[in-house]
This record gives sequence, structure tokens and C-alpha cells, in this order.
Amino acid sequence: MSVSVLILTHDEEINLPDCLRSVAWSDDVLVFDSFSSDQTVKVAESLGARVQQHRFVNYGDQREAARKLGGFKYEWVLAVDADERVDDVLAKEVRAVACGQSPHVAYRMRRKDHFQGRWIRHATLYPSWFVRFFKHQRVRYDQREVHEYPIIDGTVGELKGHLLHHSFNKGLDEWWAKHRAYAAAEARVELQVLREENVDLAGLVGWRDPVRRRRALKGLSFRLPARPVLRFLYMYILRGGVLDGRPGYRYCRMLAEYEGMIVRNLRNLKAVGIKS
Repeated sequence: MSVSVLILTHDEEINLPDCLRSVAWSDDVLVFDSFSSDQTVKVAESLGARVQQHRFVNYGDQREAARKLGGFKYEWVLAVDADERVDDVLAKEVRAVACGQSPHVAYRMRRKDHFQGRWIRHATLYPSWFVRFFKHQRVRYDQREVHEYPIIDGTVGELKGHLLHHSFNKGLDEWWAKHRAYAAAEARVELQVLREENVDLAGLVGWRDPVRRRRALKGLSFRLPARPVLRFLYMYILRGGVLDGRPGYRYCRMLAEYEGMIVRNLRNLKAVGIKS
């Protein structure tokens, strides 16, 4: 079908079957696993996917290792997380691109995040864009601990289809455990950014490059006071989370709590740095 699919996994036996079914149109699906302790590998193999395992260091390293070691059958690769599903529109688009003469070497797409049985349109920064479809020899990933971005050698297009994101399939406890780890990693990244980088003022108004704009906004947010409160107000009021009903309110509260975790981790890192 001219498109290879990459899925990074760690203990994803619950999410993986539906993810694999959504990419069953590809005859080259690689599950790149970081030594899961559950049945992830058996599930992948039983549903026809190739499996490789690689020790996890950070998200940027894992994606770059998969890109280099994946042995993809095709030039074009669609990268999907195990808790995501490829909708029909996106599936048709990526196959059409791979079979044609594209002027681009990568494509960005949007994601629909689901919570409590519904798409949370407003409280999830929709439409956020992610570069997930690319010629694997024309991209590379840096060593970011979290929220890794591909470095692209060429131009980037946009697709109309979506990834359907179900990050709560393993329950709220699992979501909080994952985000506690994210918060620690985010704090380390923030500390480095605050020390080494200024705010990307041009990126803040870079409407033609939504990925750069999102990074610039994030860099600006690192420098704001009362971040948990501001994040709640931004997501619930300015971004319209109130329109998502009770799930929207609860989701915005959770994001504010997550922001508080990052702030506390960052404060602790700064205190250790001062003492040393």
C-alpha cells in the first residue's frame, strides 16, 4: 500500500488492538516496543505487526532509533501512538500522497482528543497540528525528553484527516502516573529552555507554521506567573472549554493540576541548582 506505519509502545496491550485495526490497510506495520512487561508484543505479533524492541531513554531518542532501525518497507512512514486511531479520511489521504508525486517531504495533521466518551473539542487546543507523516530519510529527531518534534529537510504540507486520541483507555490512575512522569521531564526541559533560549517572538505570530507557533507559545508560558490558574482560565474561558460541558470542566481542572506539577518540579530543580 506504499505506506509503512510506526507505533511506539510500552505496556499497551489494552490500546494496541484498536490501533492496529485502524491501520490494517498497511502491509508494513512496525511496533517499536520499549520492553513491555504485559502482552503488548504477543498482541502485536498476533495481529500481523513486526516487532522490534529498544531500550527507552527519552521520547526523542526512541523515535530517532525507530526511524534508523525500523527497516521500513516504504519511503513514507505514518507515526501513530498506541492510544490513537487513524480515521478513514486520513487513511485515504496518506495512501494517495504516497502513490503520487508530492511536493512535500512531510505532512502535519490534527488530532481529536476524547474524554469521558466524547470529543473534547475546545479544552484540548484543537486544532493542534502534529507532523506524523513523512519520508523517513528526510527527517530526524533531537534528544528532547518529551514533546519531541521532527527536524525536517524539506517542505511540510497539511492533511484534512485526523488521529483519534483515546488517552484515558487505561483509566485515570494510569493517566496521572504518566503525567507525573511527563511533569518531571517537562520541568527539566523548561529549565534548559529558560537558561538557553529567548522567547521566539516571530514564532508567536507565525500563523503559517502552527508547530513553531505552538512551541513559541509554550516557551512564553514558561515565564508566566500563577501558571496553573492561568492555564485553567485560558483553556476553560478563552479556548471555550466551558462549551464541552462537565467533561470539559473536569479536563481543564486536570490540566491545571498538571501545570502545577510542572511548576513544583521546576522549583525543586532550581533549588537544587542554587544549593549546588
